[in-house]
Amino acid sequence: MDLTVNVSSLKFKNPLILSSGILGISVAFFKRISPYVGALTTKSIGKIERKGNPNPVVIPLDRYGLINSMGLPNPGINYFVNVIRETKKKVDASLIVSVFGFEEKEYVEVAGKAEEAGADAVELNLSCPHTSGVHEFSQDKRLAYETVKNVKEKLKIPVFAKLSPNVTDITEIGAACEKAGADGLTAINTVKSMYIDVWMKKPVFQNIYGGLSGPAIHPLAVRCVYDLYKTVSIPIIGVGGVIDWTGAVEFILAGARAVGIGTGVYLKGLEVFRNVKNGIEKYMETEGFQRVEEMIGYAHKQ
Repeated sequence: MDLTVNVSSLKFKNPLILSSGILGISVAFFKRISPYVGALTTKSIGKIERKGNPNPVVIPLDRYGLINSMGLPNPGINYFVNVIRETKKKVDASLIVSVFGFEEKEYVEVAGKAEEAGADAVELNLSCPHTSGVHEFSQDKRLAYETVKNVKEKLKIPVFAKLSPNVTDITEIGAACEKAGADGLTAINTVKSMYIDVWMKKPVFQNIYGGLSGPAIHPLAVRCVYDLYKTVSIPIIGVGGVIDWTGAVEFILAGARAVGIGTGVYLKGLEVFRNVKNGIEKYMETEGFQRVEEMIGYAHKQ
């Protein structure tokens, strides 16, 4: 079976990607899982070091996933360029650097430094639901358009825009990003949520809100990918609730060219990548697909 896929100008050895936010700052971790994925996405990196929100910041939900209110903690791009350079020396997978900013010019600056350090692509985190000043970029098609356009004017490597499900029409934002020159879309980010402790009788997070990830959001994410596939012509990376091969195949059939796994690592361990990859191969053999490329968007043919 041919598992290779082309995502913009990048060729992945298989359609699996480590999603942003899960153990995304360790060279040793990247090296450990790189044999099983086509690409690795870093944790979201900003202009300067950021400590994030005070604890507690993660609430596990039995069987359903996680709610997190991390607040985008990161070491800042000036530190992270060394991680990018070292990762590129040691891994056999494309490296996608996730970047964020509180102003358009910050996205441009951070993305530019990531490219200079050797990133194969950047993913613009336009849509963190629990960090004020960031999620607004995915709520307003004009802001999304201008941010993507400004970054694209500076960079030569592919630029992917990560979209939020917390909007009335995700296809409207996706179309704006495509018009601005985005090389691909990542759908979706976490779903804005909250958790109230019934004994404390108040929200657990100091920030009140968090982002829901894991199996609970998978059907929503599949719908977003399906709708985007009908609207845009650029590649889509499907993200949300994949914990086994069926979830990955569902995304591909809906129109995703690649599939991100994040919370699945927490729920199933690092072996989730190998298990999903093997499951995709067995499915292809059973259903008569020779190449993953043949499966992309197949559900639209029915």
